[in-house]
Amino acid sequence: MKKAKLIMALAVAAALSVARPVAAQTGGGPTGENAFNPGISLVLNGIYGNLSQDPAGFRINGFVPTMGEVGPPNRGLSLGESEITFSANIDPYFRGTAIVALTPENEAEIEEAYVQTLGLSYGFTAKAGRFFSGVGYLNEIHAHAWDFTDAPLANKVFLGNQLGEDGIQLKWVAPTDFYLDIGIEAGHGRQFPSGSDRNKNGFGSGNFFTHVGGDLGTGTAWQMGLSYLATSPQDRSYDDTDSAVADVTNSFSGRSRLWALSGVLKWAPNHNPAYTNFKLQGEYFRRRENGDLTFDTAATSQSGSFTSTQSGWYLQGVWQYMPQWRVGYRYDRLNAGTTAIGLVNSGPLTAADFPILAAYNPTRHTVMADWSGSEFSRIRLQVARDKSRSDVTDNQVFLQYIMSKGAHGAHKF
Repeated sequence: MKKAKLIMALAVAAALSVARPVAAQTGGGPTGENAFNPGISLVLNGIYGNLSQDPAGFRINGFVPTMGEVGPPNRGLSLGESEITFSANIDPYFRGTAIVALTPENEAEIEEAYVQTLGLSYGFTAKAGRFFSGVGYLNEIHAHAWDFTDAPLANKVFLGNQLGEDGIQLKWVAPTDFYLDIGIEAGHGRQFPSGSDRNKNGFGSGNFFTHVGGDLGTGTAWQMGLSYLATSPQDRSYDDTDSAVADVTNSFSGRSRLWALSGVLKWAPNHNPAYTNFKLQGEYFRRRENGDLTFDTAATSQSGSFTSTQSGWYLQGVWQYMPQWRVGYRYDRLNAGTTAIGLVNSGPLTAADFPILAAYNPTRHTVMADWSGSEFSRIRLQVARDKSRSDVTDNQVFLQYIMSKGAHGAHKF
């Protein structure tokens, strides 16, 4: 079934690619992008990984597993996540975009598929469908446009690597001399931190976000953002081991509240980044969860109260010191904070029955260097020292290529 989906996605892409020049030759329609002649792009991503620890055993100690694809790339050669994008103005009022992700496991997944308004007045824009949430800064950006091969640890533990929602978004851009936007989202709650797919009416998650930014002098631009994500997980399960090292499945039901503060500073002489430029980027997350934690749902199924307050942040800088060449450094740090488990505090179980939640503050150092042959090609070397696991350090080396072809929209600030 998965193979059939993959073949179908590639066949549609090929058919549409052929259709574009035909329409231009007949002269019966415009040669530009439109509803009958959509913009099509392809992103190819491949990675070679050398890791001192088995990526299959990856975990981030001190934090509840997120059910997302948060592990590092595989050892050896592998296909990274590649994308096929279709986009076009449907009419004067709406624009449609669909992005199909081709995963290393030979699966075709709908990464984004949404319609967006074009004709609303007074700075308003509405979006509906499946899209990357506006929580934080990096979450909305597709992986091929990241400055490093993988996501920061904070995005992994608080957003399951990257939060995609089925929902609606309304954003307003203020008519001011500086940049200011305010937006709200209502989603189904299909991914972590919401947990398992809801079988309920209404919304499973809500997000508020705002950004403010401007210019400093003739070469510096800045932007800061604040967002608040609220969800109510129901039976959000995760795998762990008990004090006898037997596999168990636990689940959480309750409230999850996440604050995210982001900042980006860009510098380029006279705002011209062609020769040299510098980008400083960082985010801070703080999450509070409270509710009920059920231990060993398949057997004893004991429940008790659960409360946690945890945080994490990263800071990275990327410097293009000459045309085509960039170097960068990123530091990640997580704080397991305070966790209160009722089943432990009241006596039936011990902390050894919840080893993944044992207090630990993961860190990671990452350096990278990349070369871009053009705006459509990039080759990157990345080296990291990852201390996500409390008992071992994972020394990682990745060699990555990212190649794109076809129409492609502008990237986020």
